[in-house]
Amino acid sequence: METKCAVTRIPIEGELTIFTAATERLHLLDAFESGNEVEVDLSQVSEIDSAGIQLMVAAKREAVTRNTSLRFTGHSPAVFDVVELCDLAGHLGDPMLITARS
Repeated sequence: METKCAVTRIPIEGELTIFTAATERLHLLDAFESGNEVEVDLSQVSEIDSAGIQLMVAAKREAVTRNTSLRFTGHSPAVFDVVELCDLAGHLGDPMLITARS
């Protein structure tokens, strides 16, 4: 996790699956505690499953509850495919996903 100015950036590398979701959840909660905007870089995610998707949806919900900005960026092909399959682009609200659907 790295903090620049008022943005806390969390890069996720490798799997975002049931085996890693609990650890990534803790990173997200720590980032929310910083009071900064949070940006999660998904460009290096090689695999994502339903636990990863659940984490993304729950993180968006938590950000709204805390009145914090949360952006997912750099969606890897694996993430993009699963988000499209689950029709979550509108819910996640990330510009890259919404533009790609148009």
